[in-house]
Amino acid sequence: MHKNNLNKGFEIELFTGTYRSHVGVSSQIEQIFSNFVNEPDNRNVEYITDPSKDYKILYYSLLEPRKDLRKWLEVINLTIIPSSTLCFPHQNKFQRSDESNDYHQFIESNYGLSIATSSVHINLGIEEIDKLFAAIRLVRCEASLFLALSASSPFLNGKFTGYHSQRWHQFPKTPFEVPFFLDHNHYINWIEHNISNGTMQNVRHFWSSVRPNGPQRPYGLDRLELRICDFISNIDLLLAITAFLELRVISLFDDLENLDPLSSSKFSTDELKEICDQNELMVSKESLNAELIHWKNGEKIICKDWIQNLLMELSSSSRTLEMSHFLKPIHKVLEEGNEAIKWINKYNQGISVEDIMRSAIDNMIKNEQENNLWFK
Repeated sequence: MHKNNLNKGFEIELFTGTYRSHVGVSSQIEQIFSNFVNEPDNRNVEYITDPSKDYKILYYSLLEPRKDLRKWLEVINLTIIPSSTLCFPHQNKFQRSDESNDYHQFIESNYGLSIATSSVHINLGIEEIDKLFAAIRLVRCEASLFLALSASSPFLNGKFTGYHSQRWHQFPKTPFEVPFFLDHNHYINWIEHNISNGTMQNVRHFWSSVRPNGPQRPYGLDRLELRICDFISNIDLLLAITAFLELRVISLFDDLENLDPLSSSKFSTDELKEICDQNELMVSKESLNAELIHWKNGEKIICKDWIQNLLMELSSSSRTLEMSHFLKPIHKVLEEGNEAIKWINKYNQGISVEDIMRSAIDNMIKNEQENNLWFK
């Protein structure tokens, strides 16, 4: 990899179940697999990869835990469900993974099933604190684009919801109002204030599209965490989206004056916050087809076109960093549609939610078995 590449790591949340229902076994999985942890709802489980700059290493660190889990699930006639919401019919009841966990109790009592979703969190290592907060500002302005590429949750409880990302539509962003952080001190003061007034239970209780992360939050920070993406079953696409994010952040570092929204947007930070929140809502509804507001000049632009424009802007740096081939799956999504769009098209043709998701489960298994490292 090029010397300018950043460390990258992932937090991957999964739903388990059968071909027709969600089944909670995360408490058992956590006991058997040391690299998996439970989520508040027992139907949901998570694994975390070690950071690496090398995409080949990342490919296998994403794939192998999933294959190990699948082998165990097959023994008890279960599988992985590639949706970011509880897509199959279910009772409106939380299924606790750990009855003794007070934080889980708080989540169940305050959020209920709105929190029962799965997603992918992409972490980029950035140790220079000023650059980290510049990256957080830019990525927040463009987070909706990453959601659009990953959208995979149009169904809930056996029905089409009308949203491409029902997950992001229902997810309880907390705190509801998140400012554009001017610097590290601004972030520290804001976190401390929200914990002291009870808006946040702890430093983890900050659920937004993007946030700073590190070993001693809010003081010791060393990475950006993009949290907006739906679950991405295709690892090739996940790494392509990661490469897109990495290239965008590297381009920011090469041109801070023109790409940091603090210095290059016509809008105030309060106005930027409103624009970004609105763009995320629009993308949760229509993903690649959504009409968005550009953070720089306020012009309206279709999400798909914005992504295409950025790919053109990044074409030179992607060649310099030998990363052009990493982006191929994104071009395919722009041509063929994301998972949500494909599934909605099938639904509109009269195929049931259950049949669509059963086919998606089979496609996910096939993709794992082919194990095609597309950037060899």
